[in-house]
Amino acid sequence: MSLDQNLFTLHLTPNTSDPSGLVTDLTDPSGNVHYRKRRIPGQVYKIEVYDPISESLLASATSPSVTSKHKTIELYNPSKVIEMKYTGTLTFRWSFKWEEHEFEWKREECFMIRKPDPPVMVAVTKEPPGRIKTASVQILDYNLNRFDIDDRKGLEIVILTALLTFQDVSDSYHESPNESNITSPPAATTSALKSFTEMTARKVSGGPTSSPPVVPPKPKPKIGVERVAEIQASRGQVNEVTIVDECSPKDYAQYCARMLRDEAMLFISIRSSDGLQAPKVLQVVEETKRIRHKAGDQDLYQYVLYDTVQIPRKGPKTINLDDNKDKAKGKDYTPPSNIRSPI
Repeated sequence: MSLDQNLFTLHLTPNTSDPSGLVTDLTDPSGNVHYRKRRIPGQVYKIEVYDPISESLLASATSPSVTSKHKTIELYNPSKVIEMKYTGTLTFRWSFKWEEHEFEWKREECFMIRKPDPPVMVAVTKEPPGRIKTASVQILDYNLNRFDIDDRKGLEIVILTALLTFQDVSDSYHESPNESNITSPPAATTSALKSFTEMTARKVSGGPTSSPPVVPPKPKPKIGVERVAEIQASRGQVNEVTIVDECSPKDYAQYCARMLRDEAMLFISIRSSDGLQAPKVLQVVEETKRIRHKAGDQDLYQYVLYDTVQIPRKGPKTINLDDNKDKAKGKDYTPPSNIRSPI
């Protein structure tokens, strides 16, 4: 997301004096360091955020692993514990509370939740497409000033600490297999090196060598709802479901019902891949409504659009004013070539 150049901006840059790559500085455009983050190696995930001048510890974030969906942020001087939870299903969303307010990180933006009023954006970042690799972040003070918040500095530290944990999660998913894992114990590395050395020595001496590793079996193909989710993921669609010949209407309906359980999904569009799948779209919609009715969820509003993909005609449009009464009613009807049903 593009940032406002007129607002105070912090850039996330690796610390050049740290060869391990575990230290990140949050600097302003002039190069002044405002915060410093250090990741602590170990069996559990932990980061610490320092004041770069006094080297005093401001906050820490811990979890059983870097990909855990529950993280604990602790502030110091004064001490305060904040619980942050992953509350998204199909979308990126982390939630936490500060004083009497609720906040949510949604990908590149952090919001203050004010139900039933619309949320208010309090922070925004700039991310490259495809992954969370924060380059810059802005705290929107002009929005925070609209609300009664006693400790705004503490809230700023919590927002930034949460953002720094997201980047570590993304790095763990995109980490190359050849890269070293900072959370793995050194004993495992020593054992692997010892085994490799012994095997090399046996080869040189002409002794017996161990048999090659067994190739793992090919995973079973996904079926049912999981296969539907795999098909939609390959299309890169968020709130749109394309019905193809594969899988049954009940599988698609269960997938749609699961999507609608996410509060961020205001509606979804179910559309056919071609004219042959148009009747199947209506079957999926009806089955989805039946599933929600049995679960006691709110009723759905259904709309149907026919032939949403139109091919432009070449040349001038011809209007036929002849009154051909010999034609039977419905004789010129043709089935729709495309159907889309928002619910």
